[in-house]
Amino acid sequence: MATAQGARHSGRMYGIHNSRRRAVTLVATMSGVAMLAFTLIQATSPAGAQSPTGGGASADHAPPLGGVPVPVCGPPSAGTARCDAVLLTFAKPARNPHSTSSTTSSTTSSTTSSTTSSTTSSTTSSTTSSTTSTTSTTVPAGSCAFTATSPLPTGYGPCDLQSAYNLLQVSSTSPTPVSTVAIVDAYDDPNAAADLSTYRQEYGLPSCTTSTGCFRKVNQTGGTTPPSSNGGWSQEISLDLDMVSAVCPNCHILLVEASSASFANLGAAENTAAGLGATAISNSYGGSEFSGESAYDSSYYNHPGIAITASSGDGGYGVEYPAASPNVTAVGGTTLKPASNTRGWTETVWSGAGSGCSAYELQPSWQQKLNLSGCSGRMVADVSADADPITGVAVYDSFSYKGASGWLVFGGTSVASPIVASVYALAGYPSDGAPAHAYANPSALYDVISGSNGTCSPGYLCTGEVGYDGPTGLGTPDGLGAF
Repeated sequence: MATAQGARHSGRMYGIHNSRRRAVTLVATMSGVAMLAFTLIQATSPAGAQSPTGGGASADHAPPLGGVPVPVCGPPSAGTARCDAVLLTFAKPARNPHSTSSTTSSTTSSTTSSTTSSTTSSTTSSTTSSTTSTTSTTVPAGSCAFTATSPLPTGYGPCDLQSAYNLLQVSSTSPTPVSTVAIVDAYDDPNAAADLSTYRQEYGLPSCTTSTGCFRKVNQTGGTTPPSSNGGWSQEISLDLDMVSAVCPNCHILLVEASSASFANLGAAENTAAGLGATAISNSYGGSEFSGESAYDSSYYNHPGIAITASSGDGGYGVEYPAASPNVTAVGGTTLKPASNTRGWTETVWSGAGSGCSAYELQPSWQQKLNLSGCSGRMVADVSADADPITGVAVYDSFSYKGASGWLVFGGTSVASPIVASVYALAGYPSDGAPAHAYANPSALYDVISGSNGTCSPGYLCTGEVGYDGPTGLGTPDGLGAF
């Protein structure tokens, strides 16, 4: 058996300033540890926010972003790795649209504790009230069942995601029996329960608290003593909890916090999540493939009857583990924008989504049926969802990290993994297994046919095409039929 390898959570952090975006992608890895990866993007913001046709979206789309990148860690000492995280500092403070107090990303480049910036597949950005909706956000009956507070934070909210993925009619109803979505992350978010309540109150979602039994937080052995806290993983945890809330508001949520970002500890947390009755488990982390990973498939990710999702990564073309495991649904990423078509939305490949052909895992039978040439290994991804930080989601996190806290905007395949896990929870575990059921029902997905995350051969592993492609798999959710 191989020694424990490191996982990384593909993180991206953004701050708001004018309408331009700067930046860089830096990914750090450490043996046995997951490291933060932040990406700062320079681009023009999408067209102004608007409610998509029939979608009932509430004009809470991603804003223009920008800032100045500042390296977090200095040169590594002997026997250690460096975190290549970059803090995006803001020339303009960000603030909660419902408060006069501001939360500014400080411009210091202080070295953060390397209790490990883990690598969640997430992307952050703080928000300004000038980019929020100022009109009533009560969505007409039949569109979105929840009444949000006005004005809304910047970034896609629950009604946007439910509209985009044809879930408006099912997200507001409770799965029977009530499903539990487990989130596996590293380290403790001490404010997880409070921040979850803030997010749900903001969007008019049903309460989900520990006192009602809806929300539960445990450590990797199932106990109540939390591991040490970590600001980077805290943001990942908030992102994951909020995405479950957005897509399956009536699901119960189980947060399992691993003691560290080693695969061994994350795997132990995975087993605990399964043992505590999770319907679906989301994993928003990943690391480089390694020769002994198949042993981890059986030790940690083999839970028949439970849908397990894993983010494909945020570094563009290339395969990460555990997304490469044939026991999980590998979730890629898209750029999701409003459109004046019947669906009300359009998607292309997000350039940061991970994809490719595994170097160590054999191709499962459900992929062999595609009869695609050029890859004899397990192909990544299987399905996908919004992941582009430019079209990112609103998240609330009060545990300050590098000066950023409050309402933030995230992207990365860390957004996509809990979205898809929540869709599985709404649908119930398919009789033919996950992700095999998606391969048997590709017409129940929105096919993503354009965009690229790099250069490769064969081309379908890095380029959006009709049918299967690496960055987005078979496509994105169109209701529950593929899940």
